Amino acid sequence: MEDRDGNIWYTGNTGSLIGKLDPKTGAVTEYQTPEPGDPHTLIFDNSGILWFTMQNANRIGRLDPKTGEIKLLTPPTAGARPYGMALNSKGTVFFVEFGANKVGSVDPKTMEFREYPLPDAASRPRRITITSDDIVWYSDYPRGYLGRLDPATGKVTEWQSPSGPKSEPYGISAINDIIWYSESGSTPNTVVRFDPKTAKFQSWAIPGGGNIVRNTSVTRDGNFMLANSLVNGITLVAIKK
Repeated sequence: MEDRDGNIWYTGNTGSLIGKLDPKTGAVTEYQTPEPGDPHTLIFDNSGILWFTMQNANRIGRLDPKTGEIKLLTPPTAGARPYGMALNSKGTVFFVEFGANKVGSVDPKTMEFREYPLPDAASRPRRITITSDDIVWYSDYPRGYLGRLDPATGKVTEWQSPSGPKSEPYGISAINDIIWYSESGSTPNTVVRFDPKTAKFQSWAIPGGGNIVRNTSVTRDGNFMLANSLVNGITLVAIKK
Protein backbone atom coordinates (compact mmCIF):
# COMPACT_ATOMS: atom_id res chain seq x y z
CA MET A 1 0.00 0.00 0.00
CA GLU A 2 1.43 3.39 -1.07
CA ASP A 3 0.75 6.61 0.82
CA ARG A 4 0.60 10.19 -0.47
CA ASP A 5 4.35 10.64 -0.04
CA GLY A 6 5.27 7.50 -1.95
CA ASN A 7 6.09 5.41 1.12
CA ILE A 8 5.24 1.71 0.96
CA TRP A 9 3.27 0.23 3.86
CA TYR A 10 3.13 -3.49 4.45
CA THR A 11 2.38 -6.30 6.87
CA GLY A 12 4.03 -9.71 7.16
CA ASN A 13 2.45 -13.15 7.17
CA THR A 14 3.31 -13.47 10.86
CA GLY A 15 3.88 -11.09 13.73
CA SER A 16 2.00 -8.09 15.03
CA LEU A 17 3.61 -5.20 13.25
CA ILE A 18 3.07 -2.82 10.35
CA GLY A 19 6.03 -1.58 8.35
CA LYS A 20 6.78 1.51 6.29
CA LEU A 21 9.48 1.64 3.61
CA ASP A 22 10.79 4.91 2.21
CA PRO A 23 11.92 3.95 -1.34
CA LYS A 24 14.01 7.12 -1.62
CA THR A 25 16.24 6.35 1.36
CA GLY A 26 15.62 2.68 2.03
CA ALA A 27 14.67 3.53 5.61
CA VAL A 28 12.24 1.13 7.28
CA THR A 29 9.99 2.06 10.21
CA GLU A 30 8.04 -0.58 12.10
CA TYR A 31 4.97 -0.13 14.29
CA GLN A 32 4.05 -2.79 16.84
CA THR A 33 0.34 -3.32 17.52
CA PRO A 34 -0.71 -2.93 21.19
CA GLU A 35 -1.79 -6.55 21.37
CA PRO A 36 -0.90 -9.68 19.39
CA GLY A 37 -2.69 -10.20 16.12
CA ASP A 38 -2.41 -10.51 12.38
CA PRO A 39 -2.74 -7.04 10.84
CA HIS A 40 -3.54 -7.00 7.14
CA THR A 41 -5.72 -5.30 4.47
CA LEU A 42 -4.29 -1.79 4.77
CA ILE A 43 -6.26 1.24 3.54
CA PHE A 44 -5.84 5.00 4.02
CA ASP A 45 -8.80 7.24 4.79
CA ASN A 46 -9.25 10.79 3.50
CA SER A 47 -7.25 12.22 6.41
CA GLY A 48 -4.23 10.01 5.77
CA ILE A 49 -4.98 7.66 8.67
CA LEU A 50 -4.07 4.02 8.03
CA TRP A 51 -6.77 1.45 8.81
CA PHE A 52 -6.32 -2.32 8.99
CA THR A 53 -8.06 -5.47 10.14
CA MET A 54 -6.86 -8.06 12.66
CA GLN A 55 -8.92 -11.13 11.83
CA ASN A 56 -7.85 -13.53 14.57
CA ALA A 57 -7.76 -10.84 17.27
CA ASN A 58 -11.23 -9.59 16.20
CA ARG A 59 -10.05 -5.98 15.95
CA ILE A 60 -10.13 -3.02 13.59
CA GLY A 61 -6.93 -0.99 13.76
CA ARG A 62 -6.20 2.69 13.23
CA LEU A 63 -2.65 4.01 12.86
CA ASP A 64 -1.74 7.71 12.70
CA PRO A 65 1.43 7.94 10.57
CA LYS A 66 2.26 11.37 12.02
CA THR A 67 2.48 10.17 15.61
CA GLY A 68 2.74 6.39 15.28
CA GLU A 69 -0.22 5.99 17.62
CA ILE A 70 -2.26 2.82 17.09
CA LYS A 71 -5.80 2.37 18.38
CA LEU A 72 -7.61 -0.96 18.26
CA LEU A 73 -11.40 -1.10 18.03
CA THR A 74 -13.61 -4.11 18.72
CA PRO A 75 -16.59 -4.81 16.44
CA PRO A 76 -19.95 -5.39 18.19
CA THR A 77 -20.09 -9.05 17.11
CA ALA A 78 -17.94 -11.51 19.05
CA GLY A 79 -15.86 -13.60 16.67
CA ALA A 80 -16.61 -11.28 13.76
CA ARG A 81 -13.13 -11.86 12.27
CA PRO A 82 -12.96 -8.61 10.25
CA TYR A 83 -11.20 -9.25 6.96
CA GLY A 84 -11.45 -7.13 3.78
CA MET A 85 -11.88 -3.34 3.98
CA ALA A 86 -12.87 -0.48 1.68
CA LEU A 87 -13.63 3.23 1.92
CA ASN A 88 -16.76 4.87 0.52
CA SER A 89 -17.06 8.40 -0.92
CA LYS A 90 -18.02 9.86 2.46
CA GLY A 91 -14.93 8.46 4.16
CA THR A 92 -16.71 5.69 6.05
CA VAL A 93 -14.65 2.54 6.52
CA PHE A 94 -16.52 -0.64 5.54
CA PHE A 95 -15.36 -4.15 6.32
CA VAL A 96 -16.64 -7.70 5.97
CA GLU A 97 -16.93 -10.15 8.85
CA PHE A 98 -15.51 -13.52 7.88
CA GLY A 99 -16.74 -15.00 11.16
CA ALA A 100 -20.36 -13.90 10.73
CA ASN A 101 -22.96 -13.20 8.07
CA LYS A 102 -22.43 -9.45 8.33
CA VAL A 103 -20.89 -6.40 6.74
CA GLY A 104 -19.70 -3.73 9.17
CA SER A 105 -18.72 -0.07 9.05
CA VAL A 106 -16.96 2.37 11.35
CA ASP A 107 -17.16 6.15 11.28
CA PRO A 108 -13.57 7.52 11.39
CA LYS A 109 -14.74 10.65 13.25
CA THR A 110 -16.89 9.09 15.97
CA MET A 111 -15.43 5.55 15.97
CA GLU A 112 -19.00 4.24 16.02
CA PHE A 113 -19.77 0.86 14.47
CA ARG A 114 -22.74 -0.21 12.41
CA GLU A 115 -23.46 -3.75 11.19
CA TYR A 116 -25.53 -4.95 8.24
CA PRO A 117 -26.79 -8.56 8.49
CA LEU A 118 -26.78 -10.68 5.34
CA PRO A 119 -29.90 -12.80 4.71
CA ASP A 120 -28.24 -16.22 4.59
CA ALA A 121 -26.87 -17.42 7.95
CA ALA A 122 -24.14 -19.36 6.11
CA SER A 123 -22.71 -16.24 4.45
CA ARG A 124 -19.08 -15.53 5.25
CA PRO A 125 -17.96 -12.53 3.19
CA ARG A 126 -14.21 -12.31 2.75
CA ARG A 127 -13.32 -9.35 0.55
CA ILE A 128 -15.10 -6.11 -0.29
CA THR A 129 -15.15 -3.28 -2.84
CA ILE A 130 -17.31 -0.18 -3.27
CA THR A 131 -18.57 1.43 -6.48
CA SER A 132 -18.96 5.18 -7.07
CA ASP A 133 -22.61 5.08 -5.93
CA ASP A 134 -21.44 3.83 -2.51
CA ILE A 135 -22.90 0.37 -3.09
CA VAL A 136 -20.94 -2.31 -1.25
CA TRP A 137 -19.95 -5.48 -3.11
CA TYR A 138 -18.58 -8.57 -1.37
CA SER A 139 -17.29 -12.04 -2.19
CA ASP A 140 -19.11 -14.73 -0.17
CA TYR A 141 -16.33 -17.28 0.00
CA PRO A 142 -17.96 -20.49 1.34
CA ARG A 143 -21.26 -20.16 -0.55
CA GLY A 144 -19.83 -19.12 -3.92
CA TYR A 145 -21.79 -15.89 -4.29
CA LEU A 146 -21.21 -12.30 -5.34
CA GLY A 147 -23.19 -9.97 -3.08
CA ARG A 148 -24.48 -6.40 -3.31
CA LEU A 149 -25.39 -4.35 -0.22
CA ASP A 150 -27.05 -0.95 -0.29
CA PRO A 151 -26.07 0.57 3.09
CA ALA A 152 -28.77 3.24 2.76
CA THR A 153 -31.56 0.65 2.84
CA GLY A 154 -29.85 -2.54 4.02
CA LYS A 155 -31.10 -4.34 0.90
CA VAL A 156 -28.96 -7.29 -0.19
CA THR A 157 -28.91 -8.89 -3.64
CA GLU A 158 -26.83 -11.94 -4.48
CA TRP A 159 -25.74 -13.85 -7.58
CA GLN A 160 -24.26 -17.33 -7.78
CA SER A 161 -20.70 -17.09 -9.08
CA PRO A 162 -20.21 -18.68 -12.53
CA SER A 163 -18.24 -21.71 -11.27
CA GLY A 164 -20.93 -22.60 -8.73
CA PRO A 165 -21.19 -23.21 -4.96
CA LYS A 166 -17.57 -24.33 -4.59
CA SER A 167 -16.07 -21.46 -6.60
CA GLU A 168 -14.76 -19.68 -3.47
CA PRO A 169 -14.77 -16.08 -4.74
CA TYR A 170 -12.02 -14.14 -3.01
CA GLY A 171 -10.09 -11.03 -4.10
CA ILE A 172 -12.40 -8.35 -5.56
CA SER A 173 -12.09 -4.84 -7.02
CA ALA A 174 -14.29 -2.29 -8.77
CA ILE A 175 -12.99 -0.68 -11.96
CA ASN A 176 -15.19 2.00 -13.54
CA ASP A 177 -18.09 0.52 -11.57
CA ILE A 178 -17.56 -2.92 -13.11
CA ILE A 179 -16.89 -5.68 -10.58
CA TRP A 180 -13.80 -7.81 -11.08
CA TYR A 181 -12.87 -10.76 -8.86
CA SER A 182 -11.32 -14.21 -8.82
CA GLU A 183 -12.74 -17.63 -8.07
CA SER A 184 -10.09 -19.35 -5.95
CA GLY A 185 -11.91 -22.69 -5.75
CA SER A 186 -11.92 -23.40 -9.48
CA THR A 187 -9.03 -25.16 -11.21
CA PRO A 188 -7.45 -23.15 -12.68
CA ASN A 189 -8.57 -20.05 -10.80
CA THR A 190 -10.59 -17.59 -12.84
CA VAL A 191 -10.91 -13.90 -13.48
CA VAL A 192 -14.59 -12.90 -13.33
CA ARG A 193 -16.16 -9.71 -14.68
CA PHE A 194 -19.66 -8.66 -13.56
CA ASP A 195 -21.57 -5.73 -15.04
CA PRO A 196 -24.07 -4.38 -12.47
CA LYS A 197 -26.13 -2.69 -15.19
CA THR A 198 -26.84 -5.92 -17.07
CA ALA A 199 -26.22 -8.43 -14.25
CA LYS A 200 -24.11 -10.44 -16.72
CA PHE A 201 -20.97 -12.41 -15.89
CA GLN A 202 -17.90 -13.14 -18.00
CA SER A 203 -15.04 -15.34 -16.81
CA TRP A 204 -11.62 -16.44 -18.00
CA ALA A 205 -9.15 -19.01 -16.68
CA ILE A 206 -5.92 -17.58 -15.27
CA PRO A 207 -3.19 -18.94 -17.59
CA GLY A 208 -0.76 -19.71 -14.75
CA GLY A 209 -3.43 -21.29 -12.58
CA GLY A 210 -3.78 -18.52 -10.03
CA ASN A 211 -3.14 -20.65 -6.94
CA ILE A 212 -5.60 -18.81 -4.64
CA VAL A 213 -5.98 -15.11 -5.37
CA ARG A 214 -6.38 -13.74 -1.87
CA ASN A 215 -6.34 -10.09 -2.83
CA THR A 216 -6.62 -7.84 -5.87
CA SER A 217 -5.94 -4.21 -6.68
CA VAL A 218 -6.27 -1.65 -9.45
CA THR A 219 -3.20 -0.13 -11.12
CA ARG A 220 -2.87 3.60 -11.68
CA ASP A 221 -3.84 3.15 -15.32
CA GLY A 222 -6.98 1.17 -14.45
CA ASN A 223 -5.90 -2.43 -14.96
CA PHE A 224 -6.71 -5.37 -12.71
CA MET A 225 -3.93 -6.95 -10.64
CA LEU A 226 -4.25 -10.25 -8.75
CA ALA A 227 -2.01 -11.66 -6.03
CA ASN A 228 -1.33 -15.36 -6.69
CA SER A 229 -0.54 -16.25 -3.11
CA LEU A 230 0.79 -19.80 -3.26
CA VAL A 231 3.27 -19.20 -6.08
CA ASN A 232 4.47 -15.77 -4.94
CA GLY A 233 3.40 -14.20 -8.22
CA ILE A 234 0.96 -11.75 -9.73
CA THR A 235 -1.43 -11.71 -12.67
CA LEU A 236 -2.11 -8.52 -14.60
CA VAL A 237 -5.29 -8.13 -16.62
CA ALA A 238 -5.04 -5.31 -19.18
CA ILE A 239 -8.50 -3.81 -19.62
CA LYS A 240 -9.35 -2.16 -22.92
CA LYS A 241 -10.13 1.52 -22.48
